[in-house]
Amino acid sequence: MEFTLDEMREHLAALEARISEACKIAGRSRDSVKLVWVSKFHPAEAVENAIALGATDFGENRVQEAELKFSEPLTAKDGSRVRCHVIGPVQSNKLKKAAIVADCIHSIASIEAVEKLEKVCAAYPSENGAGKILDILFQVNAGEEETKSGLDVHEAEAFLADLESRGAAYPHLRFRGLMTIGKNTGVAEDSRECFAFLRNLQQKFLAKGGVFANFDQLSMGMTGDLEVAIEEGSTMIRVGTALFGERDYSK
Repeated sequence: MEFTLDEMREHLAALEARISEACKIAGRSRDSVKLVWVSKFHPAEAVENAIALGATDFGENRVQEAELKFSEPLTAKDGSRVRCHVIGPVQSNKLKKAAIVADCIHSIASIEAVEKLEKVCAAYPSENGAGKILDILFQVNAGEEETKSGLDVHEAEAFLADLESRGAAYPHLRFRGLMTIGKNTGVAEDSRECFAFLRNLQQKFLAKGGVFANFDQLSMGMTGDLEVAIEEGSTMIRVGTALFGERDYSK
């Protein structure tokens, strides 16, 4: 069942306390971690409530659902534009729609997807004819779980090196960093090793500059393991049920 506005406010306060304490322990500023509200399977009314509570960034797994909620511009409480993050795997035939509706896609894991997104963004209608600049992150299956999508942990570095070798071939894409999903064991500490791996890989390529000059983001950590993720350098945590309530999958 969806939380009411007051329930959402209460759960947000509890979540913020956890994030702030984790940042304090890690010696980081609270501002260094962005909260992405995962609104998948929650109605537009729930998104409106979240915006009323200060939400600025929302995550959707399915492109079709993202289109329904975020095709029209929304304004955050602070006056900024609400940002839509596509965080689930995107099929090739949905990449065009994803590029149009999203401000950031977290789940890119192939050169083919990169090339298609570049073409779509280059052709995107704009006032100055310059197309659209899209932020993308590369998903790595750092936990090496068969049920998870993303780049193979043993091939991720070679994949990024290949992108580097292509130079400025993708002027409409900003390579912003890496994303992973923690291990599905129910024990947050089990994800520390894969989170640390991701941070080390991200830092290595950020230091190269060039096409990786903006490679400063780590999307990792959800409700159950956000403290470990923040300790290991996460800059974006993805939280849904703890903020919105239980999802109604029948819809």
